[in-house]
Amino acid sequence: MSSESSKKRKPKVIRTDGVPAEGKRGKGDTDQETQTLLWRVSSKLEDPSGICMVPSNPPDARYYSEESEVDLRDPIKDYELYRETCQELQRLMAEIQELKSRGIKENASEIDERRVQSCVHFMTLKKLNRLAHIRLKKGRDQTHEAKQKVDAYHLQLQNLLYEVMHLQKEITKCLEFKSKHEEIELVSLEEFYKEAPPEISRPAITLTEPHQQTLARLDWELEQRKRLAEKYKECLTSKEKILKEIEVKKEYLSSLQPRLNSIMQASLPVQEYLFMPFDQAHKQYETARHLPPPLYVLFVQASAYGQACDKKLVVAIEGSVEEAKALYKPPEDSQDDESDSDAEEEQTTKRRRPTLGVQLDDKRKEMLKRHPLSVTLDLKCKDENVLHLTFHYLMNLNVMTVKAKVTTAVEMTTAISAGDLLSPDSLLNCLYPGDHGRKTPNPANQFQFDKVGILTLSDYVTELGHPYVWVQKLGGLHFPKEQPQHTVAADNSLSASHMELTVKLLRSRLQSRLALHKQFASLEHGVVPVSSECQQLFPTKIVSRLVKWTAIPYEDYAELPYTKDVIEAGLAEDTHLYYMALIERGTAKLQAAVVLNPGYSTLPPVFSLCLNWKGERNSSNDDNIRAMESEVNVYYKELWGPKPGYQLLTNQLQRLCMVLDVYLETEPHDPSVEGPKEFPQEKMCLRLVRGPLRLKPFKFNYPQGFFSHR
Repeated sequence: MSSESSKKRKPKVIRTDGVPAEGKRGKGDTDQETQTLLWRVSSKLEDPSGICMVPSNPPDARYYSEESEVDLRDPIKDYELYRETCQELQRLMAEIQELKSRGIKENASEIDERRVQSCVHFMTLKKLNRLAHIRLKKGRDQTHEAKQKVDAYHLQLQNLLYEVMHLQKEITKCLEFKSKHEEIELVSLEEFYKEAPPEISRPAITLTEPHQQTLARLDWELEQRKRLAEKYKECLTSKEKILKEIEVKKEYLSSLQPRLNSIMQASLPVQEYLFMPFDQAHKQYETARHLPPPLYVLFVQASAYGQACDKKLVVAIEGSVEEAKALYKPPEDSQDDESDSDAEEEQTTKRRRPTLGVQLDDKRKEMLKRHPLSVTLDLKCKDENVLHLTFHYLMNLNVMTVKAKVTTAVEMTTAISAGDLLSPDSLLNCLYPGDHGRKTPNPANQFQFDKVGILTLSDYVTELGHPYVWVQKLGGLHFPKEQPQHTVAADNSLSASHMELTVKLLRSRLQSRLALHKQFASLEHGVVPVSSECQQLFPTKIVSRLVKWTAIPYEDYAELPYTKDVIEAGLAEDTHLYYMALIERGTAKLQAAVVLNPGYSTLPPVFSLCLNWKGERNSSNDDNIRAMESEVNVYYKELWGPKPGYQLLTNQLQRLCMVLDVYLETEPHDPSVEGPKEFPQEKMCLRLVRGPLRLKPFKFNYPQGFFSHR
């Protein structure tokens, strides 16, 4: 389509006065114009000396070499010519644009003249482009030639270096050559001439010739070794006689073992009847000999405490005794090392070397290696619930760890919010204040961790157990913080001083967690369990009800706007347990964020309240909400109930329901709202409000049954 349209297109004709119309140009006219343009370009491209590189007669210029012209021209002047040509082209294009914009027919000749000048400049730019490409090609060729020369010289240098290295190796082999006789330890010259007979020593010859002297010493060494070989055979015969005598005595002693075993088996019923398990205790003490010092101290002190003070404390040893024995055996020397050395070298060359990551993993496993034996303590409670504690010893770190497990006598109902109560990771947290069991108590371990790339021991506590400080003290280990020591000896007196208190705290922790587990099962169903001993703390009728009880993570608790005061006071840490309670009455909803300390019930829970009723109310904008928090957080001792106070949490929740009723019933009625009051007053109060803060009466007086201010 485009070719046909171009054929049909008529030539553009510009008619001017006094100028003939332009038609199609002939082939001769075109050649003449081309030669004229070439003449103008060549006349413009002159060399620095001013001599034109094209002959003066353009029709006769048939051929010239641009490659030879490049060597004669100056690149800087060509660049200046390029800039001038570009500027001239810009000027001509601007003039043509200006002439065309006027639209006068007389300007056609001027436009053609400037067009011709522009074509001349374009020819100049093309020639400069060709010259630049020729220069670039020549530069690349020269660089390639120089590079080939450098590569040839470098190859020659490498060959010479290889020859030098080969010669140096040969020289080293010659210098390091050793004869076999140099490996034999010969007697000194004084002993040789003193003990050797004259026919072997030959002093007249050997004293003047070192070679003959060495041969004579070797002959004397051979003679001595023959004598020693005869003595060795005599010693072997005597040894065999002694071994036969030993075997006879062993057979006699081994025949006594079955008889002793039968006697021990016959005495087992008597031991069971008299509650004296001597056989079992004997086995335990035999196994305890292979315990590391900290576990041995723990085993001895716990067994002594159990026999003297706590009959429900069961101590046992678990693990492989054979592996424990293998730890203290010296490595056996292999007799075939020399014979198999060549085969081992071939195998090691074929094996793939482990990467750096695999080597670090192996070093970490070796660093965190546990002793094959462990000590278990079973703490039984009155209700037959058992707390199983397994103590391990990390040999390279010189610290002890513990793992916990709870076994209940009766299958307990599963409560979603009670998932972390009996968890091994949180059951023993903060048994003593501040003892979280996340960091190693041995300051020297940090230097060991840096060598193998371990950041902290908390990443491995799930597998190894928690290194609590009280665990170290039960094993008799004490690590001073001022002067870190790598090796700390186990102390029996330190273990004995902490044994009784630690056992009591462990049993109390188990009982409190089991009591909370039962209470959470009721709270999740909206029932606040209150014992008969605590009924007097509350009125007979409480309308507000608990509708929701869930566990929340620490991050969600920290995001609540009404818990900032508790966090800033340091009463909420990531080791605590966090729960959310929702209490409702009518349209009023009370949210209670609860912080449960691991030391419950010695340390009370902390409540943060937010009431959603006619807006959002909390302790920052409502003094009565702050007073409600004080009722459960400050006056918690009134809610402890019977010792040891495991019903404190449920009593606090019941008091929250009670004070919410008082808060809603004592609110004044809004006269703008028609109808009866949403929360009619059912509680008897001496005064509805008091003081400039307009505080409500939240204190319940038993047995009178009325509410008053504190």
